[in-house]
Amino acid sequence: MRRPYLLVTGIILILLAALATACTSPTTKPEDTNLKMGLLPIMDILPFHVAQQEGYFQEEGITVQFVPVKSAQERDTLMQTGQIDGELTDLISIGLFDKDKPTIKIVRTARKAYPDSPQFRILAAPNSNIKSVTDLKGVKIGISQNTIIEYLTDRLLEAEGLSPDDIAVQEVSQIPVRFELLMKGQIKAATLPDPLASGAVAAGATVLVDDSTHTKFAQSVLAFSVDTLQTKPNTVKKFLKAWEKAATAINEHPEKYQDLLIEKGRVPKSIQGTYVMPPFPEAGVPTEAQWQDVVDWLLSKKLIDKPVSYKDAVDATFLP
Repeated sequence: MRRPYLLVTGIILILLAALATACTSPTTKPEDTNLKMGLLPIMDILPFHVAQQEGYFQEEGITVQFVPVKSAQERDTLMQTGQIDGELTDLISIGLFDKDKPTIKIVRTARKAYPDSPQFRILAAPNSNIKSVTDLKGVKIGISQNTIIEYLTDRLLEAEGLSPDDIAVQEVSQIPVRFELLMKGQIKAATLPDPLASGAVAAGATVLVDDSTHTKFAQSVLAFSVDTLQTKPNTVKKFLKAWEKAATAINEHPEKYQDLLIEKGRVPKSIQGTYVMPPFPEAGVPTEAQWQDVVDWLLSKKLIDKPVSYKDAVDATFLP
């Protein structure tokens, strides 16, 4: 009669031991809710500042630190050395990062060109004798090499009839410096993002071509390191929710954020009262065709030696 009793007692002791072990085992480490983001001085970063101003990051329970950079090269160095979690960047940068293995992934399109709202323009200096794309044959154009700037310069000029052999470039990596050199006539042409490009036009520069007529080529993206996506997945998702709120707020009430745009987006003084806020796209990622064109360009420039797959570079699962 004692065996059933002993059996039950043994089971109880085992369960109590398991419970004690569970109670004394280390708890799962909570996810880090801090993000460091590398930001160029361009208009595309405006939703970062709106989200901060309106408390959208705080609402999501995360902290986002902005790390200002002067050039794409500086930004990418910070990413390579693990000093930032993510960045507002371009498809070219992603292709270079991922040429050997997946290192950084696109999670959202940040901004793109529209037919009535260009993102980038190729400009001739004021008082220049360059009046058309044809006049650019063999003329050095100020760009930032191995970035979306060089890719767009090639694609826009090719779309307008120039051959690759007709296109000449000059490295001027820092955007404000490129603007100043163009306006002083120290370089004959340059590719610039808005609103600096609009400011240059207002001050006498000539638009030769922009991406409003070739919208499939231009976009900026939000990207995070693979390590961050693996260790802070919920934080990234919350970040994108806050970004979505900010983009919606800008699109619905652009006038409310005009002063913030002037302060953070480097709107030149000559157009501060007239520059129209461009739209920010709804949640989405680049298409596979857009990615493939970038890969083809990188291969043609011998910047990568093998294709980078779409699935290794783009991840839409973090979108709200």
